[in-house]
Amino acid sequence: MESRLTELEIRQALQDDLLDELNRTVATQQKQIIALQQELRALCQYLQTIELPARGTPAQEIPPHY
Repeated sequence: MESRLTELEIRQALQDDLLDELNRTVATQQKQIIALQQELRALCQYLQTIELPARGTPAQEIPPHY
């Protein structure tokens, strides 16, 4: 009975360590996601400020093989 209890305590300790590691990983990834979202927003805002050249009608455009 004592050995089973010891084994369960060891398993729980290992699971606690794993849970702590997973929590740290999730926290790190959340920070990365937030940074990437901010970067994406900045890029979207930048792209909206760029003036694109006016495109003609399809009849005026040169086919891509020319």
